[in-house]
Amino acid sequence: MTYSTILLAVEAVAEATAEKGGLFDFDATLPIMAVQFLLLTVILNAVFYQPLGKAIDERDEYIRNNQNQAKERLSKAQMLAAQYEQQLGEARRQSRAIIAEAEAAAEKIAAEQIAQAQREAQQAREQASAEIEREKQEALQALEQQVDTLSRQILEKLIGLELANR
Repeated sequence: MTYSTILLAVEAVAEATAEKGGLFDFDATLPIMAVQFLLLTVILNAVFYQPLGKAIDERDEYIRNNQNQAKERLSKAQMLAAQYEQQLGEARRQSRAIIAEAEAAAEKIAAEQIAQAQREAQQAREQASAEIEREKQEALQALEQQVDTLSRQILEKLIGLELANR
């Protein structure tokens, strides 16, 4: 049923257009439609397209400015980072130099203390050796005196006995 209704409507439209001249009629409606189209274009341009274009341009300018500012900030940040890295490297070099100087000073002090201890030990050895030598000489002298005394006593006894025996 609906198909037959649609077919009847299509046939009626086809008959009406066939009687009037076809699909396009070039009467007064064509220039009016053209004027309406141009008027609509002008109104849409003034009301819609120009404000939209202006908003798009402003947004584009805003984005461009933000990108430029971001690039400037990034370059400044990179420059500061490089500067800080350089300062950090310099501080590390200085700390290494200070540590090396402290180690050298500590080694020098240790070497001086070792040398001082060796000198003191050498002096103590020399004093002990001198003391031993002095005591040895004293002991030898005391021993020589005792030997002389004993020798005299032995001689006296031997000589005294020989004299008494004669």
